[in-house]
Amino acid sequence: MKKAQDNEESPVAKEVLAQIIRNADIAGKEQIALCQDCGTAVVFLELGQEAHIVGGDLVAAVNEGVRNAYKNGFLRKSVVTQPFSKRVNTEDNTPAIIYTDIVPGDKLQITVMPKGGGAENMSRLLMLTPAAGHHGIIDAVLKATDEAGSNPCPPVVIGVGVGGTAEKTMMLAKKALLRKIGEQNPDAEVAELEKEVLRRVNGLGIGPMGYGGRTTALAVNIEVFPSHLASMPVAINFSCHCSKHKEAII
Repeated sequence: MKKAQDNEESPVAKEVLAQIIRNADIAGKEQIALCQDCGTAVVFLELGQEAHIVGGDLVAAVNEGVRNAYKNGFLRKSVVTQPFSKRVNTEDNTPAIIYTDIVPGDKLQITVMPKGGGAENMSRLLMLTPAAGHHGIIDAVLKATDEAGSNPCPPVVIGVGVGGTAEKTMMLAKKALLRKIGEQNPDAEVAELEKEVLRRVNGLGIGPMGYGGRTTALAVNIEVFPSHLASMPVAINFSCHCSKHKEAII
């Protein structure tokens, strides 16, 4: 964020970034949330195939952890039941959104991503034809970012999934948000595409919190998976500037 501030040319954008940095410093010192939107708790579990979970239900344990964290941490509860009608708050931010992968080993890795509503609402899924190629991906991300404007609280991190099926590519886009800022895809072709998309996105002029400037995104992270020869699914998932996530291994 400080590097983005140094590179900014717009005085307004520089000041907005300064306010974001100041807010982060206060949040750290006071041990309070960076943002009032403490999100839906998205939890990724990587369960080693040699590990054995005993003493209760794993899903129940994760939800109990979320329940305690949001209550004892005084985090805003944002989850509602019957989302199309009554919209009654669950009052503890459960149930969490839980994804489990079985992996080699005897450990359990838990990664938690509190996903804010403003950024998540800007998600996009496109079923492109293979002929769309690189340009189709670039155009899709640019259009989604332009339409999102200030809603996902830029500067954002943009996760992009390419390939697989409709649901697989959405998962790729969300998991791409977990990558560290500045860490590129190990595939050279994909890494170049990330650089190009980031350059083009920051040329849109949306800027920090939508006030203009060259810092619309801090990173564009693209994950790719093989797909059917007749299709090229593309998913786009935004994270706000907080880009909150934490992992632990048991």
